[in-house]
Amino acid sequence: MSITLFRQNFAESRALLDRLSTDESFAQSCEVLACEVIELYRRGGNLFVCGNGGSHCDAMHFAEELTGRFRKNRRSLGALALGDPSHMTCVGNDFGFDHVFARQLEGLARKGDLLVGISTSGGSRNVILAVEKAKGLGLHTFGLLGRDGGRLRTLVDGAVIVPADMTDRIQEIHIQVIHSVIEACERALFPENYT
Repeated sequence: MSITLFRQNFAESRALLDRLSTDESFAQSCEVLACEVIELYRRGGNLFVCGNGGSHCDAMHFAEELTGRFRKNRRSLGALALGDPSHMTCVGNDFGFDHVFARQLEGLARKGDLLVGISTSGGSRNVILAVEKAKGLGLHTFGLLGRDGGRLRTLVDGAVIVPADMTDRIQEIHIQVIHSVIEACERALFPENYT
């Protein structure tokens, strides 16, 4: 194995991050998501997050940083990554995999909550159905998307779209966005943690 592979991957990641760090519209979409999350918690709502594969891992990461902690101790914030294994196998078997997130959301979410759907393609059918269910339940919806945003771009109330083609590069930016949103949320709600 050559060290060149690592250097090339790091350079590709840096190039995309550098491009997006100077993209005003991208930064504004991130700020909108952060404001949504902050306002959600100010009104006592809960955050639900869903995605498939690596995006499911990002959804779990997003939720655990809010229910646990990010930088310093503070009260837990209501967040859940949809898709625990027993639910996934039950609903996948009885209703089909397309419905795994929508069914769980239907049982747990309340009007005024927020759903963030993560999809690097913007076309994940089960995330699409979750967004449609969320809208029917009176939730705000936001997408963490990739490429051109796909169909989800037209369904969500707002979106952060990483304009790249490679799934791994999109996911790298998604996790940076997630961490930045959580920090913004903590700075707004727990300013004493940043003095």
